[in-house]
Amino acid sequence: MLRRFRHGRFRHFAAAAAVLALAACGSSNSSSSTPSTNTSSGPVTITFWTWLGTPQMQQLAAEFTRSHPNIKVNVVNAGVSAAEYTKLETADKAGKGGPDVAQIEYFALPQFALSSQAVNLDGYGAQSVQPRYAASAWAAVTINGGVYGFPQDTGPMAMFYRADIFRKAGLTPPATWSQFAADAAVIHKKFPKTYIANMDPSDPGTATSLMWQAGATPFKIKNTSNVSLNLSQSGVQQWSALWSGLLARKLVATDTGWTTSWWSAMSAGKYATWVTGAWAPAPLGSNIPQTAADWRVAPMPQWAAVKGAGEAGGVTAENGGSSDAVMATSQHKAQAVEFAEWLNSSPEAAQALASLGLFPATSALLTSSSWLNAPVKMLAGQQGNKVLAQSSGQVAAGWQYLPFQVYANSVYADTVGQSISTGTNLSTGLSAWQQRIASYGQSEGFTVKTGS
Repeated sequence: MLRRFRHGRFRHFAAAAAVLALAACGSSNSSSSTPSTNTSSGPVTITFWTWLGTPQMQQLAAEFTRSHPNIKVNVVNAGVSAAEYTKLETADKAGKGGPDVAQIEYFALPQFALSSQAVNLDGYGAQSVQPRYAASAWAAVTINGGVYGFPQDTGPMAMFYRADIFRKAGLTPPATWSQFAADAAVIHKKFPKTYIANMDPSDPGTATSLMWQAGATPFKIKNTSNVSLNLSQSGVQQWSALWSGLLARKLVATDTGWTTSWWSAMSAGKYATWVTGAWAPAPLGSNIPQTAADWRVAPMPQWAAVKGAGEAGGVTAENGGSSDAVMATSQHKAQAVEFAEWLNSSPEAAQALASLGLFPATSALLTSSSWLNAPVKMLAGQQGNKVLAQSSGQVAAGWQYLPFQVYANSVYADTVGQSISTGTNLSTGLSAWQQRIASYGQSEGFTVKTGS
């Protein structure tokens, strides 16, 4: 049965939240996943919903049409985040009015895949392009045995840090989380107005990504109607213990992110690190370009000493990223697949998307010497892409999102976020979050198993 989601307060966790205004959308409750019978050689127009409703994206669509003259693409910016999801819901109920191709964030994709709103692309030969993508990107679009989108961008996590603060404190970037905690005390003692990091009480994306990096897999899809939920796993508890300790000692800030005041604090050096996705240089450059001389990037701290961790980076996770999915109500599925594949795997399109600030999902760009060796302006000319590309190859396997992750994220601030804001142990908030998520899933007709 088709399961709909309710909308709530929801903050996504991708780079474009500040730079490109991340959102996602699509349509349909008619669930054909077989190749379209509309294979007319005559010209057709398909509609692409994307948060990249910019002249650059329109130029890319025009470039596609030059090489595919029978397919024209209408690029539509359908709104931001929850607003665009609402339009998707409306189009789904009506069975019309939605796009042929929709840009959908990885965490939301299972919702559209398991409700048959997005087309299973296996029937269109999607598996043939798998080698073009990073392993973590392909895993993100593979759901319940099917492929439901072409990866567009990714967000392998790394640690962006203020080199000026670390230098003045006599520190080097921490290779382990235990060293991170020790450095937090040193930095705050030397500079009482500076914290090693900010822990945003309204940001579920960073929290779950850090759990992922710790080896947790708290969300599991069993099939279209059965899921499991376990926020007491050891990886979750490792994350909880570390950050609960930092909160209790008041060694991290707890400001709401992506606000004017947050960017001002970032510029002033209130936070010595920003542990986040590889897309970070774009919003840093857009919002606080005056700090370009101060930022550098290093691999993620590890949960245990890893030989060469400072160079090799050990294990990391994804934080953000999106795909382009073909929607089930499309009357031109074959042409929609052709466009989505070209947009996300052709060399010219991949390079253009990277120039918009999206971190690449394609292996060709991730291994390009010109891209790897390019100095990153917002990192004082550091060849940061080398660190970030290495992180892309070290994303832990096995992570899944719930088919109602949008709802789960919407109630994070009211549960875990409350523990962060009040400085109480995060286990209390995690317990409340799990209860809210499980109750919602059950109300939507899922069988939800909780615990181990």
